[in-house]
Amino acid sequence: MPRYQPADSLASPRFSGVRTFARLPNVQTTVDVDVAVIGLPFDTGATFKVGARFGPEAIRSASVLLRPYNPELDVQVFNTLSCIDYGDVSVVPGFIQESHAAITATLQPLAAAGIITLGLGGDHSVALPELRALAAAHGPLALVQFDSHGDLWDSYYGGQRYTHGTPFRRAVEEGLIIPERSVQLGMRGPLYGSGDLQLARDMGFTMLTTTELLRRTPQEIGDLVRATVGDHLAFLSFDVDFFDPAFAPGTGTPEVGGPTSFQGLAYLRACTGIRWAGGDVVEVLPALDHGQITAHLAAQAGYEFLSLSALARRGS
Repeated sequence: MPRYQPADSLASPRFSGVRTFARLPNVQTTVDVDVAVIGLPFDTGATFKVGARFGPEAIRSASVLLRPYNPELDVQVFNTLSCIDYGDVSVVPGFIQESHAAITATLQPLAAAGIITLGLGGDHSVALPELRALAAAHGPLALVQFDSHGDLWDSYYGGQRYTHGTPFRRAVEEGLIIPERSVQLGMRGPLYGSGDLQLARDMGFTMLTTTELLRRTPQEIGDLVRATVGDHLAFLSFDVDFFDPAFAPGTGTPEVGGPTSFQGLAYLRACTGIRWAGGDVVEVLPALDHGQITAHLAAQAGYEFLSLSALARRGS
């Protein structure tokens, strides 16, 4: 059995204990660990509504309802992987460069040890320092991005190059991801210009709008992702505004007309057969999240990533 597993919810109530992801032990170690869940409570890269700094706390609170067996993917997640909750990165509110440096420094020893990381955001700017740490250990990665925005803009507000709308533009420039091996799924909503969607394709990404996505079955999307990623290590970045705001209202830049929670999770579950270096679930804004709707969905998305990682481990 893996060394680190969740508390047994048949022996102790789920509402008891310190909140960690899926009731995993809160341990800071690289010994006998397959996956480390890490809170990334930074949100001052946001260009509209802030508050996602409280996202990790909300996701962890909702995640206590998760159970070890995933029936959709037929995998015992925590019997396959030794998982811990590593705690939160000590970010510097209001200072993006310093916070990014702290995130990279925290993830680097985990990545160097071959541990898969699952970041809980936080705004989407945190993906850039995650990728810096992982690429330093593994080389450039394939990106599998579920999002309503491409986050490939060059700058905001008179030349600000580091926001939650720019992380993957910087990641391409820094050689952290391989655009030709990367997929963006779910783009939609009004844009600044007619060339905004084409930008991703011009840079080499495989990109599907929400309309194009929903015309395909989950199996077809899984096949597309596998064919694009190939045998490269990949990073999953899941922005909860990928979902229609009816299903994920607690986010800072919602876009109407998106997938339901059922559809979105089905597309994510279809991404089997990929080797993951890490992933994240970002942009949960609890102040707008009545009834923990978004937090529960974000926790489930994180759990599906762990399930995909467990399947990859079981297959190997």
